[in-house]
Amino acid sequence: MNKFEAVIMISPEVSSTILNENIKNFEKSISNNSGKITDKEDWGLRDLSYGINNFKKAFYKYYQLEINGSNIKNITRILNQNDNIIRHLFIRVNEHQELPTNLNYEKN
Repeated sequence: MNKFEAVIMISPEVSSTILNENIKNFEKSISNNSGKITDKEDWGLRDLSYGINNFKKAFYKYYQLEINGSNIKNITRILNQNDNIIRHLFIRVNEHQELPTNLNYEKN
């Protein structure tokens, strides 16, 4: 299994119920594709560097994953079908960084 770090950005217009539902669906899709979430952080509602789909803010969620690289394509397909997820990024890493991240420090 490879190590990945993932960030998903969720629309700021969703209710807290839908936000939590989207997060659970993402986490479920990881486990359904033989992956494991080793750690996660909630970066909260943050400003975007540039507008995406007329949004200036988004809810950021950060994950550290262990999953086969071939399964990332399935998860990406699922994320692309969800209109509430406005961006996502998976990066393969050799080692996960220590948490909390710098962005989490900025939030406090």
